[in-house]
Amino acid sequence: MEQAGYENMDPYQKDQPQPNLCFFSGLVLLIQGLGLTAVILVAVWMGHFQGGFAWQEDPAKEFNYHPVFMVIGMIFLYADAILAYRVFRNINKLYIKVVHGGIQLGALIFAGVGLKAVFDSHNLVEEPIPNLYSLHSWIGLLTVILFGLQWVCGFVAFLFPKVGFAGRTIYMPHHVFWGLAIFGLACCAALTGITEKALFSNGKNGFSYSKLPSEGIVINCLGLSIVCLAAVVFYVVTKPDYKRPKSPEEEERIQLASN
Repeated sequence: MEQAGYENMDPYQKDQPQPNLCFFSGLVLLIQGLGLTAVILVAVWMGHFQGGFAWQEDPAKEFNYHPVFMVIGMIFLYADAILAYRVFRNINKLYIKVVHGGIQLGALIFAGVGLKAVFDSHNLVEEPIPNLYSLHSWIGLLTVILFGLQWVCGFVAFLFPKVGFAGRTIYMPHHVFWGLAIFGLACCAALTGITEKALFSNGKNGFSYSKLPSEGIVINCLGLSIVCLAAVVFYVVTKPDYKRPKSPEEEERIQLASN
């Protein structure tokens, strides 16, 4: 598995020392499994234990879309977007840019709908609930705003109108850093939100979090799956052997820019 795709590489790449891709495929599959687990667990939590889903006709149930859509967008899809350059390491870079940006755009759409759901659930009830007072809400809104800015900056720098090579080279480390930092913030927002919702639900409909009922187990497993997902994503992205190899054209441009 670790040499998959190298038979299609150009001669320049074949002549270079090949990275050790041992365990890479297994780690990518683990990330997909953890992401799907998180999505399933949050859907079970909201759908089964918290009464299901509705739209504006039932604001309390509309809220249940918020954690589901945020986990889908800002955790699962965001992780896949980060991994795109490493998974499709030998495919034309322009195609991967489109895939990377497209997945992130999908994540942003899910996040936008998720934010609307939580604001509606606060504003449309008979006694409106204050917005943006908790630490979770501050971290979450900051994360989505930064994510949107990151997407716009990446689109302008790497796709359209596409700045020059020197500018892209300077910006790239910042893009990578903030991509990981925002993903870390997204995981932090998810964990604080899970804890906040669990505590708000405590004592309602016979739920006692301290007794660790089946709902409590689902809540804790959801949090652990997000923590494990974040750890594996950070490991894969920061391991040099898993980085996408540079093409001959990129190497030549880097050498010209440094001279």
